[in-house]
Amino acid sequence: MKKVLLVAMFAVGAVFQAKAQDGTPTAKGKYLIEANTGFGGGGLGVGHTANTSFGLVSIDGTTIWSIGAEGGYFVADDLAVKVGLGYTDTDGSNSFSYKLGAKYYINSSIPVQLDFTGASIKDLDENPLWLGIQGGYAVFLNDFVSVEPGLRYNLSLNKDFTEEGILEFRIGFALHF
Repeated sequence: MKKVLLVAMFAVGAVFQAKAQDGTPTAKGKYLIEANTGFGGGGLGVGHTANTSFGLVSIDGTTIWSIGAEGGYFVADDLAVKVGLGYTDTDGSNSFSYKLGAKYYINSSIPVQLDFTGASIKDLDENPLWLGIQGGYAVFLNDFVSVEPGLRYNLSLNKDFTEEGILEFRIGFALHF
């Protein structure tokens, strides 16, 4: 009987200890810094014109490279409000990108994101504006780092720029503070 009581007390203590820590990486009040890589996305130009990720592609002698990052704040458990900035260079022509959105972690491990992404492209009258929908899975390497592979679809909101939608496979790397 003493053993059963001891085991029960240990189990109850373990449950309270786990709840008391509440130091999950996606808890309210935490910060998120994220970098992504994008694969796919419409070939030259269109898929890389509003980008807050790292990328490098070369097609038919034209090279496009991009660099960017996103940051967020968890306003509630598992829900982060995010902003992002990026720069893209296409053989001397460049663009600056911006992003505003929200990311929700279902069960603290399945991230889904909805955002608006746009760009200001040098020497163009029309600029892209996208509605992005993204989903994937977060693999937490520890309490501070996650790797997040997923799929992203960008729907064009500026039909004068393009009517194409863009599907990308992404691998995200996130730091949680």
